[in-house]
Amino acid sequence: MASKEHILSVVKKHLIDILEDIEEEEIDPAKSMKDMGANSLDIVEVVSCSMRELKVKVPRSELAKLQNIDELVDMLHDVMTKKEAEA
Repeated sequence: MASKEHILSVVKKHLIDILEDIEEEEIDPAKSMKDMGANSLDIVEVVSCSMRELKVKVPRSELAKLQNIDELVDMLHDVMTKKEAEA
């Protein structure tokens, strides 16, 4: 099972790939991606790549409620936990 630390590292990796002018040390999980300079397309790309790598799907309606990276990590963790429980 993927830990929250692993999920956060996946999200960070994609953030760094997409926002080329950001360093890992600058990423604060308590902040939103917008606070770190991401536009809406960047955010969609980061979330899509993260979900693809983690092999999970989250409805867009759920993603729209998220306020920061921590909440994204929590949601992806919850979805993965449920998926593994069903497997």
